Amino acid sequence: PDREVSHQTAFSPKGTCSGLWTDLITDGRLDSPTGSSPPTPKGEKVAAALAVGCSVAAQGRNTLEFCLAWDMPIITFGSREREHIRRYTRYFGTKGDASPSLSHYALTHYREWERRIEEWQRPILQDSTLPSWYKSALFNELYFVVDGGTVWTELPEDADVSGGVRSEDGGLPAQPAVVKEYGRFAYLEGQEYRMYNTYDVHFYASFALIMLWPKLALSVQYEIAGSVVHHDPTERLHLMSGLYSPVKAKNVVPHDIGDPDDEPWQRVNAYLIHDTADWKDLNLKFVLQVYRDFHLTQDRQYLRDMWPICQAVIASELKFDLDGDGLIENSGYADQTYDGWAVTGPSAYCGGLWLASLCVMCKMAKLVDNEETYQHYKDILDRGSAAFDKLLWNGKYYNYDSSGRDLSNSVMSDQCAGHWFLRASGLEDYQAFPKEKIQSALKSVFDLNVMSFAGGQMGAVNGMRPEGVPDRSSVQSDEVWIGVVYGLAATMIHEGMKEEGMRTAEGCYRTVWEKLGMAFQTPEAYCEKGIYRSLAYMRPLSIWAMQLALNTSQKDKTTDRQDLRENQS
Repeated sequence: PDREVSHQTAFSPKGTCSGLWTDLITDGRLDSPTGSSPPTPKGEKVAAALAVGCSVAAQGRNTLEFCLAWDMPIITFGSREREHIRRYTRYFGTKGDASPSLSHYALTHYREWERRIEEWQRPILQDSTLPSWYKSALFNELYFVVDGGTVWTELPEDADVSGGVRSEDGGLPAQPAVVKEYGRFAYLEGQEYRMYNTYDVHFYASFALIMLWPKLALSVQYEIAGSVVHHDPTERLHLMSGLYSPVKAKNVVPHDIGDPDDEPWQRVNAYLIHDTADWKDLNLKFVLQVYRDFHLTQDRQYLRDMWPICQAVIASELKFDLDGDGLIENSGYADQTYDGWAVTGPSAYCGGLWLASLCVMCKMAKLVDNEETYQHYKDILDRGSAAFDKLLWNGKYYNYDSSGRDLSNSVMSDQCAGHWFLRASGLEDYQAFPKEKIQSALKSVFDLNVMSFAGGQMGAVNGMRPEGVPDRSSVQSDEVWIGVVYGLAATMIHEGMKEEGMRTAEGCYRTVWEKLGMAFQTPEAYCEKGIYRSLAYMRPLSIWAMQLALNTSQKDKTTDRQDLRENQS
């Protein structure tokens, strides 16, 4: 009641805006014209102003609250073929006139939002065993969830996520319940790499979604699963090979769900460098995420829906086992997320993802009560594990690949990625990777990729030679990938190497947020000289994998203490 509010609906922001200031100085109020301002001509800039006055008693204080809201209910992408409705419109309408309602809602609810945010953050912020840099990184890296070109839309009424292929034919319901209820969610690979839901990278970043917004994580998975059964035979040129191939092959996971300058969801695979139908990691990353998501949500309908899709992509992947030994081979070029680092034959990264995928396929076969299928995958796993160990284990770590070339025994920081996902999924039986070998490999990575690189102050370099110099055979082997380092740190924590994991991740935080001044624009990569690549990138959201590992290890300790007390009593 003691507030005096006035406004100016539209004025030109050019120059000093002297007219606005003269109006305000005259009587402490703005003119407050009634009605809407005229439409702004194309190319012109317009500004608005709000002035609020109140009385402040001597030695007293008063508070004014402002809220700024944009109501932009409709999205069109570059092709302008169709309109997409933002999800918030189910509460505020699609007319574009909801800014007053949005502002009112925010002003009447923000204290509750703040209370709940503080309640969510408090256990971590007050945990004296966690260093301050980690607390900063954990919460602040979440900037990308909203600042990553993010769109969150309603599922159109005429949408069919699997293009008419129903569950009984290996597809999905036209409108899965979780997508219909929670909408479609998409974020860019990076602000410079403009592809939505880039899946080989989302593999790392997805920990933030599944831990904090699990329904959105499942929605993304349903959309990816639906696109698996699509086929787009349109031929196009791929830049690295110079060859033509179809845009999308059937029963393989897409690289991304589209370009914001085209029509995402409708046309996938905007990535043009390689034909990703031949990549070795995408199908495996889908299977691993399906089981991890089930482990964390216990959503059995999700598991039932994803099971036939998982079977289809694993069947597609089997064609990369050229010699029938149960282990897939890479094809002599950069056919995985490290798309500038060539790899030949069985490899630590893709071979490890393959074995981990077989582990979770066995687990899911048991859950859906399919013994025959279980035995099928178990047989491949047993043979593949023996081949993996024979071809790649060198006594200390898993070689980069088994090609026998000069650099095949490089130490890859990401060599335990498959095992990482098994641990994140609650699987601790070391069925594919013996515990002593995983711990030896992690120790080698820590000693070489971390402590022998940049004085141990910049995280883990992707590739390191056993003699202690970075692998400079490619741009990417000589880089540090922040999101990969956070995943590596999570793996170390799962394996009881918390001190090493924290030291490894701290190097990235100090480099990005303090030395390079890249707060809230964490890049994909940097090298020892401080040169960086691809600002504001998706992958560093994987820091939430560290928090999952910490949560898991804390639960394990609590369980161990309870077991000890029960045994003593």
